[in-house]
Amino acid sequence: MMRDEDIKEFHSIGKEPGIKKSNKYKYITGKQITDEESGKRVYEISNYRLPSVTTVLGATKNQNFIKRWKARVGEVEATRIKNHSASRGTAMHKFLESHIQGVGYDDLTTIGCEARPMADKVIEVGLAPVEEYYGSEVMLHYPGLYAGSTDLICLHNSKETVVDFKQSNRPKKEEWIEDYYLQISAYAMAHDYVYGSKIEQGVIMVCTPDLYYQEFKVEGLQLRKYKHKFLKRLDMYNELIHDEKERAKVDPSTLLKEFERDTQNDPFKGTNMEGKD
Repeated sequence: MMRDEDIKEFHSIGKEPGIKKSNKYKYITGKQITDEESGKRVYEISNYRLPSVTTVLGATKNQNFIKRWKARVGEVEATRIKNHSASRGTAMHKFLESHIQGVGYDDLTTIGCEARPMADKVIEVGLAPVEEYYGSEVMLHYPGLYAGSTDLICLHNSKETVVDFKQSNRPKKEEWIEDYYLQISAYAMAHDYVYGSKIEQGVIMVCTPDLYYQEFKVEGLQLRKYKHKFLKRLDMYNELIHDEKERAKVDPSTLLKEFERDTQNDPFKGTNMEGKD
């Protein structure tokens, strides 16, 4: 059982050097809550009550793979794996957040001892190109449409970047992680709209318990493609949801049409992304 004395947060000179902080963006704060009736994650921010990006993607994804996996391992084992992975991921995120902010932190629980080497690997490899950061655990929203929290907004190899940290039980294949790309593209789109930025790339940093590190980047035309695809998923979500308080407050199809018009209806014409969903 986790004991309070096993988890310690402290400030210490030289313990955690942190990353240089820039105050270029003044981030709006809000509140993340779980709706009592639906159990879905929603955000209250800037006088909006908005669905989370992960809720939108979860409601509109193909569930066949998950169903087959649960059938193979059984519901009890699936729940155990899911809960353990979530706890390890939370612990890894806490170590990373503390390192970025220069706050010493330790977690001596079993989960913490699993997560610390994973965080160290991400720090060693993934965060090495980060020159400065604008915000850690940043709540973002696209007014009237959606909201979410991203792990890091930073300057990565001299590019303004949205970063998301992921733990995984095994190495990922790129064809498995489309929703990661959609998630990070949604965050980039929200950041650009609210803060007038021009996020150039999204970087997904993944580590397994045996310390296998992977990094996936989305930028340029591919980033535009995934923004477009996320808007389609958001429009689909809005059609599926009948409870008015869970729906986007702005019709996503309007933004989708504007996006397509601004890119002359086919932003990928003449590229190898043309016509692909």
